[in-house]
Amino acid sequence: MENRKKLFYRQKVLLALLQSFGGKLASVELQKYLFLFTQICQKDKSYEFVPYKYGCFSFQSYVDRRRLTEFGYLLENDNWLLSDDTDHVASLKVDEAKKIKLFLEKYKTLKGDALIREVYTKFPYYATRSEIAATLLDKEELNNVKSAVPDNEETCFFTIGYEGTSFENYLNRLIRNNVTLLCDVRKNPISRKYGFSQKTLSETLKNLDIDYIHMPALGIVSDKRKILNSQADYNRLFDEYEKTILKANNDALQHLHTLVLKHNRVAITCFEAEVCMCHRGSVAKALEKLPEWDIEIKHI
Repeated sequence: MENRKKLFYRQKVLLALLQSFGGKLASVELQKYLFLFTQICQKDKSYEFVPYKYGCFSFQSYVDRRRLTEFGYLLENDNWLLSDDTDHVASLKVDEAKKIKLFLEKYKTLKGDALIREVYTKFPYYATRSEIAATLLDKEELNNVKSAVPDNEETCFFTIGYEGTSFENYLNRLIRNNVTLLCDVRKNPISRKYGFSQKTLSETLKNLDIDYIHMPALGIVSDKRKILNSQADYNRLFDEYEKTILKANNDALQHLHTLVLKHNRVAITCFEAEVCMCHRGSVAKALEKLPEWDIEIKHI
């Protein structure tokens, strides 16, 4: 019971859904059922997804899987496997428990390729990076998937922060804007938030056909960011940053401009959600001042 108190509600939903389907599901099936349930039955979605190698994929669900295994709710197994016959549905809100029951009645016979096709045909965006779509869909369905692929290739420069957002939401913003290169302008690209440390971020982006580079020369040391209580504090920090670091690293700005011309759709990233509270805004303003710069800048 002590462990149960540690569960997030989304984890209870995951366990209840797994229980409803007999307590054991293959990884692909779990992802598809979880995706359909969140899309069809939930206004406030327990999990978010990105288009990945086999369609919709939630990184958070795998983080939760490790935690639930540590807590003893799941067994170490190639499949998603409950450890006992605990009634997880009973731990849900009444309306959510009813939705899971109705969802089971609708989808319990849909498995394997038929289940994957259900997702791909109803939500083609999530099949846009699938390695198996061509073997499962007919010509018209594949055309729908192709139409869902973000295809804007006009040269554009983006800035993006990850504060207060999920890893999946962050990745989808890059994908939907057809970003082809992410430039990490953090001095130290580490984070306690899953997905945003350099190793995980760069490897995930590689699997999404998005290039990654780290540009520490454009970062701000963490000590400078410790006492920031107001916008005025941020403005003073960025004023100093522009007069020192940016001024001393014009070569890095020029290199960034070259990268935009080469890759067309480039984003710089740091932590803060609001660009007015992040040094990436100063980088963007410095680029705009380059005599040869004529590229649109968007903060996403």
